[in-house]
Amino acid sequence: MKAAERSGGRTLLASVLLSAPGPIILGVGLLFGSSSTQIADFIRRTAELAALFVSLFVYRSLHSGNAQQTDEGRRNLERAANASVGAAMCLSGTVMLLLIFKSNADKGNVATGLIIAALGVVTNTWFWFRYRRLNDKNPEAVLAAQVKLYRAKSLVDACVCAALATVLFAPDTSAATYMDMAGSAAVAAYLIVSGILILKPKNAAAV
Repeated sequence: MKAAERSGGRTLLASVLLSAPGPIILGVGLLFGSSSTQIADFIRRTAELAALFVSLFVYRSLHSGNAQQTDEGRRNLERAANASVGAAMCLSGTVMLLLIFKSNADKGNVATGLIIAALGVVTNTWFWFRYRRLNDKNPEAVLAAQVKLYRAKSLVDACVCAALATVLFAPDTSAATYMDMAGSAAVAAYLIVSGILILKPKNAAAV
């Protein structure tokens, strides 16, 4: 495996390792706070973690040095990975849309979700630029997909931060309710649109 390929593999592994604690911590946080944005963020991060696992598996398979692997076999592997990831993201987005209409007067403590989202903005922005540099040096479909994924993750985390900060610091205002709903809508739109783009045939061989 070339140095550039090893660097890409290590970055993908780091993405998985750093993303793994998020859903666990948010899951615990949901025991103390029931904001729909926080629930949405938990489902979103779980779906993204699954996508990262699949991307890591595909990347390692493509660079395993298996001389018997045909071009068609590579494309089939990529299509299968994209189909599973895209379907999971669309399903999660649909759940988010349903949560927007859920009655949720007492949102509880959303501090945990806010901290995770704030850390996500910093970490995901770093990975966004890291993947962009790697892809500029050695253009590759899996890395290009991560550039788009982490760009979206950074923007969505910023939306989640704004929503949860409003809920935390102004919990009894109409702004908190509207910002919480807007945060959930942003997450839902991101998941559904991203899932559809991944499932589109023209992207099947590109991720």
